[in-house]
Amino acid sequence: MRMASRIAAVAALAVPFLMTSLPGPVTARAADDLGTPVGHIRLVAKSADVGVGWTWGSGKLTFGHHTYNFTVKGGSIAAVGYSKIEGTGTVYNLKNLHDFDGTYVAGNGEATVGNGVGGSLLHNGNGVTIKIETISKGARLAAAAQGLELTLTH
Repeated sequence: MRMASRIAAVAALAVPFLMTSLPGPVTARAADDLGTPVGHIRLVAKSADVGVGWTWGSGKLTFGHHTYNFTVKGGSIAAVGYSKIEGTGTVYNLKNLHDFDGTYVAGNGEATVGNGVGGSLLHNGNGVTIKIETISKGARLAAAAQGLELTLTH
């Protein structure tokens, strides 16, 4: 059986589990309490996984009437497949530009076969929160926490 067929079969079995474990309504309720948006991001990243995975990409942060480039890299566990992710997000609690850099943690799941949509709340150790919505393409199944390191490039 080809890899895409295997991933599709596993995804079909795992979607009910993922739908009950994803932060859907919790994310919507939490977003109401995030406060005033202070910036926005756009990013493009790719993920490749076989048990332990790797994510890489780049993006743009709009903050204080300026646009800054940043890199995306990180890892995940309990995932298999490959996907390309495009995301847009709203940034909260960013008071100083240097607080943007850091490792953002998100407990999320993904089941992508072809095209998929998702969303998550990302938090870093500096108190910055990003509410992100994503569109993914590929064949990937993930059901684990992920850490993404966002770093401004100068």
